[in-house]
Amino acid sequence: MRRPALALLVAGALLASAAAHAQTYDPRFPVCMQIYGPVGYADCRYATLEQCRYLAVGRSATCIVNPYFARNEPKARSRTRRDH
Repeated sequence: MRRPALALLVAGALLASAAAHAQTYDPRFPVCMQIYGPVGYADCRYATLEQCRYLAVGRSATCIVNPYFARNEPKARSRTRRDH
């Protein structure tokens, strides 16, 4: 009787640990909707905060700026002095 109980306990522990996933943010979009609830997640596919807020109405969610958004900013020019 002890082995089946132990096997059931081990199987339950493995199934419970398999449900944990790392959160990823899509770096192509500047705004994410953070959805709250039993299964909370971030939905990063919005171009503006206004667009996200419009779609978040009536939901348990909030709109946030994507911390991993890949900005295409021009590189700063180096200010080196050239002697001619």
